[in-house]
Amino acid sequence: MLQGPYGSLDRDRPLIRLPFTSFAVGTVLLPLTGLIACLFISLVYHFEDATFTHCHVSNYLPSISAAISRVPERYIWRCCIGLHSAPRYLVSIAYFNFYWGRFTNRLPELVLSGLALLCSLAENTGLLLLTYVSSTETYNLHKNGFIVFIASSLLHMVITCRLWQVIRRHYVNPEEMTSYRWKVRLFLFNVSCCLAAAYFFRRHNKYCEAGVYTLFAFFEYLVVFSNMAFHMTAFWDFGSKEVMVATPPEDKRY
Repeated sequence: MLQGPYGSLDRDRPLIRLPFTSFAVGTVLLPLTGLIACLFISLVYHFEDATFTHCHVSNYLPSISAAISRVPERYIWRCCIGLHSAPRYLVSIAYFNFYWGRFTNRLPELVLSGLALLCSLAENTGLLLLTYVSSTETYNLHKNGFIVFIASSLLHMVITCRLWQVIRRHYVNPEEMTSYRWKVRLFLFNVSCCLAAAYFFRRHNKYCEAGVYTLFAFFEYLVVFSNMAFHMTAFWDFGSKEVMVATPPEDKRY
């Protein structure tokens, strides 16, 4: 075996070795810090424009679409979402492989695993679409991206909760139990916030009451924050795993 700077030991050492917990936290922090930064800048520097609606009534919070549609908020949000999207696609595949290993002989759950993968990919793609096409540029395309994001997100959550309900019946890992409980709580909270946001959005457009759009924006924030928290439960699901760039064992040369 060769020794020295070009020996096989150095060549076969992992190039990247990152705990999945750090990987999950970093992935979620990107959109979280980006959204908080955009909301702060919009409120401090673009308050009048960001809270303006066709009703011409008083509002105190911008919608997310309004908060990410101006400069520099637009570029901050696009940068954060662009950086976080590749890890999100990777996690989608990781979950599919995880479910496939758990449900090898259970056809209904395997079908649900495939649907969960498709919903996860659609959710991330819808988020990219509504991010890179702002509401002030092409409103219909932005709106369709938002619809894809919300619909696929809710469907992904309910399928995931169902899969983890089955996992809970057959496994007693404490981390998996904690993950399942938080998934259900966050899903129910997310649905409640979606319904509240839809109600206040419709009421604002119908009656043009002062402050109602602010309530819509507030619940819209909660929808997004609870969505991020739901994805953060991967912290428990893959807590013992690592993200690595390394030579596969079968390709190593001795």
